[in-house]
Amino acid sequence: MKNTLGMLTLLVALAPGLGAAQDEPKDFLLARSVATAVNHYSYFTIFDDVNVRVDKGVATLSGRVTQPYKKSDLEKRVVKVDGVRSVNNQLAVLPLSRFDDELRYRIARAIYGNMNFWQYASMANPPIHIVIENGRVTLIGVVQSEVDRMLARSLASQPGVFSVKSELKTVVEAREEAATES
Repeated sequence: MKNTLGMLTLLVALAPGLGAAQDEPKDFLLARSVATAVNHYSYFTIFDDVNVRVDKGVATLSGRVTQPYKKSDLEKRVVKVDGVRSVNNQLAVLPLSRFDDELRYRIARAIYGNMNFWQYASMANPPIHIVIENGRVTLIGVVQSEVDRMLARSLASQPGVFSVKSELKTVVEAREEAATES
């Protein structure tokens, strides 16, 4: 009886930790479902950057979108994903600017119009996102090689651009990062 009681006490003491360990796979799968919901949003473009994190069923959206309605639409989509308890919407809306819009299209044409990036352009969700805020460019996403990363940065350096920041990762870097997070 003493051993049974001791074992029961040990299980009760470990239960919170076991529950958290069980939540991790659920959160991982839920994060994938939330990311799919974001990627399938009709108005999600290469000019938006949305990051998803899920912790115990709470989905946190961060990043930047080009229009105010996208912020609320994405929250409404994510809250409907089965398993999401609530949404912490930390998306920022980029300033509405004709100057930035013109830069977005010009840089997108330069990158995706370059024959080295045609394979990316033909994807349903092209992997290079071009986020522009007040003439400052940030490239976000995944590319095949270091050469692609450098070429994309070079192509984004257009007249009228104040700065270019590259947060592009190679496929190898993205895999290594994913392996350390899981």
